[in-house]
Amino acid sequence: MKPLLLSLVLLFAVADFLPAQAAPDAPELTKLLNDFLAGASKNDIAMHDRFWADELVYTSALGRRKSKPDIMRELREETKATPKPEEGTAVYTAEDIRIQQYGDTAVVAFRLVANTDKAGTKTVANYFNTGTFLKRNGKWQVIAWQATALPKEAAPTK
Repeated sequence: MKPLLLSLVLLFAVADFLPAQAAPDAPELTKLLNDFLAGASKNDIAMHDRFWADELVYTSALGRRKSKPDIMRELREETKATPKPEEGTAVYTAEDIRIQQYGDTAVVAFRLVANTDKAGTKTVANYFNTGTFLKRNGKWQVIAWQATALPKEAAPTK
């Protein structure tokens, strides 16, 4: 019994000195996320193609599951249509970005802030998003994504 107790004491003593898991690619992933959101604000097809992996599983805030071909098809349809003033414009930004990296896999969680201007009426919507990124051939891409809309009356929480 004493060796077990001693082992546990040593384990907890050593654990206090271990650093928290680092995300060495956090700057690269943060830049990729911010570049993507800037591109998504303009319906940039090339940016979407770069960001999403071919085997993507995307679950929207409305509970719809989509693949990369679904997203790309919808985006192409939107960009072909003549913009209507009542549809407005949106600018997307990320706040409270948290990144956990596990080798060539990373989980990026953040609060997406969508600022929309429709015919002079400005609204702000908040979403919690979590993406799983995989690094292949030196390039990070999203393989899974989950978006959750936050209630408008709820203050954002971390």
